[in-house]
Amino acid sequence: MGTLTVQCRDLWKSYGRTPALRGVNLDLESGRIIGLLGPNGSGKTTLIKILNGLLKPEGGALRIAGHEPGVYTKSVVSYLPDKPYFSDWMRVMDLIGLFRDFYEDFDEERAAGMCAALAIDPRLRMKSLSKGTQEKVQLILVMSRRAKLYLLDEPIAGVDPAARDFILTTILNNYNPEATVLISTHLIADVEKVLDEVIFLQNGQILCHESAEELRQKEGKSVDEVFRERFRMNLYEGGVR
Repeated sequence: MGTLTVQCRDLWKSYGRTPALRGVNLDLESGRIIGLLGPNGSGKTTLIKILNGLLKPEGGALRIAGHEPGVYTKSVVSYLPDKPYFSDWMRVMDLIGLFRDFYEDFDEERAAGMCAALAIDPRLRMKSLSKGTQEKVQLILVMSRRAKLYLLDEPIAGVDPAARDFILTTILNNYNPEATVLISTHLIADVEKVLDEVIFLQNGQILCHESAEELRQKEGKSVDEVFRERFRMNLYEGGVR
């Protein structure tokens, strides 16, 4: 059993009259890679942004590494958003320098090693790189920190299938083993081999949170197959075709 990195108690969040999270209760332990899985609009990105401190819940309680959201939690959370957010005129080496100056836990040597492994020239400007390579650069920066919680929102969505295995191996081999990695993705078949646990989220509520291996053994199917089956049933039961 690891230590608790994340504790959510009855978290609620709405956008206007539309609820995004409905009473989420969640405990995430250190040393685990966890898949946050659900259809579009299920609340995945909202939950990740709350954990990262970009959004505030309207109700409930949250602790990260034993602390309420604030300056400290921002210093121990490493966040990969689902869209590029850096200025395209910056060079890769400029971004590495920015992270080095901003985060005490940033490992510049590790970042340089991952750039070399992915054949990314740090002298190049972001605007000269393909969308997939830009996303690789962002992942390198995020995984080069010694964080307690890594929040990865669709980390392989923009890269070609041939690069996905390499990126997942990069995540697996470069995160702090005393940390928690939460991966939000719809490409379940590609990521499930690295997952220790899975969370199924729909309409802002957790339908399932269990060991990936135990789920496979219990159902006799892959996580991807279980996900498709359960969500197809839920959509039919809800009157959606």
